[in-house]
Amino acid sequence: MKKIFVFNGPNLNLLGRREPAVYGHETLDDLERRCRDEGARLGVEVDCRQSNHEGQLVDWLHEAGQAVRAGSALGVVLNAAAYTHTSVALHDAIKGAAVPVIELHLSNVHAREAFRHHSYIAPAARGCIVGLGIKGYLLAIQALLD
Repeated sequence: MKKIFVFNGPNLNLLGRREPAVYGHETLDDLERRCRDEGARLGVEVDCRQSNHEGQLVDWLHEAGQAVRAGSALGVVLNAAAYTHTSVALHDAIKGAAVPVIELHLSNVHAREAFRHHSYIAPAARGCIVGLGIKGYLLAIQALLD
């Protein structure tokens, strides 16, 4: 069975408690369960991970790239959170690992503070989904299968 990785960046471990008016009331466990259920429905394994550390996300992107090249994975759904707006390292990791990535944000970053309008991830990503909450993750999983 092929694998899709779902990588979540800083503070997403606080889902359900941190600004629920912006990010919703569901927890990271809820999000991961829904992603795994969607994967099972579509016949793909979903490997969910969260880290507050940029270097860990870089390492996981490298790992995902190797898995794609080996034919055991399809790509990554990446919610880099705040690193979206600051991390050249994540941009370079996506490009260097040649891993298909769908950039994902729970909230509509374009309707928020100006500093959230720029993404270092977007130019390296296959596509971007913003503002659809957890449903965006399910759509991103489907997009990687397509």
